[in-house]
Amino acid sequence: MQPARGSLLISSATLQDPSFARSLVLVVDSDDDGSLGVILNRPSATPVGEVLSAWSDVTTAPQVLFSGGPVEGNAALALARLSGSRRPDAWQPLTPTIGVVDLDRPAEDYVGLVSAVRVYAGYAGWGAGQLDREIEEGSWHLAPAEEHDLFSTSPDTLWRQVLRRQPGAVAMLATMPEDASLN
Repeated sequence: MQPARGSLLISSATLQDPSFARSLVLVVDSDDDGSLGVILNRPSATPVGEVLSAWSDVTTAPQVLFSGGPVEGNAALALARLSGSRRPDAWQPLTPTIGVVDLDRPAEDYVGLVSAVRVYAGYAGWGAGQLDREIEEGSWHLAPAEEHDLFSTSPDTLWRQVLRRQPGAVAMLATMPEDASLN
C-alpha cells in the first residue's frame, strides 16, 4: 500500500521524533512532489472559538484546535464529513464522504451539509520520496482510514485503537509502553 489521499500513517512505536511520536496522520494529498497530512490525535488546549469564532459552533467535540503537524503552525485546515449527498461549494473530497472545507467561507455555508468538522493548526509535510523512504525504514505503517478515526472524541487513545485493528504483528505494537525500558 502506498500513501494515498485518505489513508492513515501510523507512527511506529519506536519513532522518537517528538513531532510524530505515537501519532496518527491522515494523508490529505500525496503525489510525486511529496505528501501532506494532518495529525489526528493531538488536540490542543485552544478552543476553536478563540481563533476562528465563526467555526466554534460547527466543530465536533472536543471543540479545540488540533495540532496538525510541525509545518505552518499558523495555517489552519479543516476536515468535514458530509451529512448527505449534497456537497458544499469549495469542497475538496478525500473520500466519498470526507473532505477539506474552505475556512475562508462562512461557516453557515456548511450547516446542514456536514455532520462533523475538525480544525487543524499546521500540517505534516514530506518532500518527494521522503515519506516512501520513512515507510521503508519502518517509521510508519500504512492503513486505510475509518471515518470515526477522523472525528474521535477520544483522540488520546486513537493511536492504540487504530494499531489494535491492524493485522498481524503490527497490532502488538499497541501494547508497547512509551518507555521500552519499563517492559
